[in-house]
Amino acid sequence: MHNRSLIWVASLLVAMLVAACEKPSPGYNKGYMPTQPLPYDHSLHAGDYKIPCLYCHAQADKSRHATVPTLNICMNCHKSVAVNSPHIKKLTEAYNNDESIPWVKVHMLPDFVHFPHNAHIKKLANGSKAPEEVKQACFQCHGKIDQMTEVFQTKDLSMGWCLECHRKPESNGPQNCSACHY
Repeated sequence: MHNRSLIWVASLLVAMLVAACEKPSPGYNKGYMPTQPLPYDHSLHAGDYKIPCLYCHAQADKSRHATVPTLNICMNCHKSVAVNSPHIKKLTEAYNNDESIPWVKVHMLPDFVHFPHNAHIKKLANGSKAPEEVKQACFQCHGKIDQMTEVFQTKDLSMGWCLECHRKPESNGPQNCSACHY
């Protein structure tokens, strides 16, 4: 009986570990860096080439949600840039077949939390639409994206982390529950 209990507990722990490694739970995932279906180097695109955040993540300054770029946006350049790269060939094939790339979400929040990107970008960029101001606003939550070869979650995105910013006098962010929770 003792061995059976030990085997059961060990099996349960292994199952929990496997489940935890498969997909992290929302929030508190500082350092989370999932493997993407295709490599995308933000340090090259946003860093070296200085492509503005809003060129790819269109409407993030006007919408509650930041968008994952459509393949149309990628192909604006990659119809003629790096066309012989095996990764760009896969991107082009998906584009030509009207398919999408199944990107893995990096920054996750629980389902009962909403984060209006437009309000945060407007506030953190001081109302400016200038690409550099918007980029600095994005850095506040996403870290120095323009230096990342692979995107990872730099902040824990916990409620405490959010409130730390909302409580700053210059932020004047709402602190009532319904401001962030459904």
